Amino acid sequence: MKTDEMWKVSTGEGVKVAVIDTGVNPHTPSLRGQIVADKGAARLTYKATEDYKGHGTTMAELIVGTGAGGGLKGLAPGAQVVPYRIAMKGLNKAEAAKAPELVDVIKAVADSDAKIISMSFGSDGDSEDELEAIKYAHAKGKLMFAATGNDAERNSRIGYPAAYPYVVGVAASDESGKVAKFSEHGNYVDLAAPGLNMPGWCDNSFRAYCDKGGTSAATALTSASAALVWSAHPDWTANQVLNSLIETAGRDWARDDPSTYLGYGLIRPRKVLENANFDPGPADTDPLARENAVGLLDDEGKPVKSSSSPSTAPSEGPGKTGTSGSDSEADGTSAAASGEDSSDDTTLWVILGAAAAVLAVGGGAFAVIRSRRGT
Repeated sequence: MKTDEMWKVSTGEGVKVAVIDTGVNPHTPSLRGQIVADKGAARLTYKATEDYKGHGTTMAELIVGTGAGGGLKGLAPGAQVVPYRIAMKGLNKAEAAKAPELVDVIKAVADSDAKIISMSFGSDGDSEDELEAIKYAHAKGKLMFAATGNDAERNSRIGYPAAYPYVVGVAASDESGKVAKFSEHGNYVDLAAPGLNMPGWCDNSFRAYCDKGGTSAATALTSASAALVWSAHPDWTANQVLNSLIETAGRDWARDDPSTYLGYGLIRPRKVLENANFDPGPADTDPLARENAVGLLDDEGKPVKSSSSPSTAPSEGPGKTGTSGSDSEADGTSAAASGEDSSDDTTLWVILGAAAAVLAVGGGAFAVIRSRRGT
């Protein structure tokens, strides 16, 4: 991603990213000074700075980590994270009962000065209340990213909140740019980023990093990419920031024919940052308006019945085809990363102190079988 070049233009300074997850530990070496609290209702920030799994802290480090003390250096180290803790797998029942509801957290973030909402988790169920909260946040100008899920090999499902309208669903790719085998697919996949072999905290003891990954890591890096762009162009709207990421995404298919596996392609924020005169499009035009109007489709291109699906019937589209890639150690709450196209022999560096883990994203990045979404 040529981060050193990008950081000459933007580090994400002035942008706050709300990380809704298992909580964020602000005391890891790379997160000291990077975490700010929402000063709203205490019940919505209950134990937000206590991470019961290590997952939320990893996501925060991938976004804003400084790399200090041998920790991860995130993609937008100049940005700040506002943490929120909700009940997910691994939280005991007593604490889960005290955790705020996702609906209330999204509404709180919508009313805050955070610009981006990063959600590295998912579930099978949707609800009208959650959809209304998502719509409210969209109306307030927030840009929302969510993991599409990691269960494609076992039981491919529709994951929420990624499948809600106005939420950007992020898939995971391997080091060659192919969609990872575990990455969920469907017409709610909008962007992709590498999500394999990413370092992450092993557990909530915060003693060591393990080999992690999944659509979670991909979502975090996509959120960080948006922070880089928004910091460089503070007058842009959420629509314009998202449109710039879509327009510059690496792909070898037509812009108007997105993939059900990689969406509009692999994110490349440097393509926006290196062009001071980049045209982000109209401020009030939703770049995902077509997807939001069509709603969810199944593998045969037919409408999916759900409590929050739009009633507009889509036109028919071809069915699914196979995917390729390799799996990673990913749990059920994963997000996004960042990628490159096949025209550049580049690397993504995730810094662990003096050592560096290198994710090479080189040639042949889009030799992937994919299905059309339908229109």
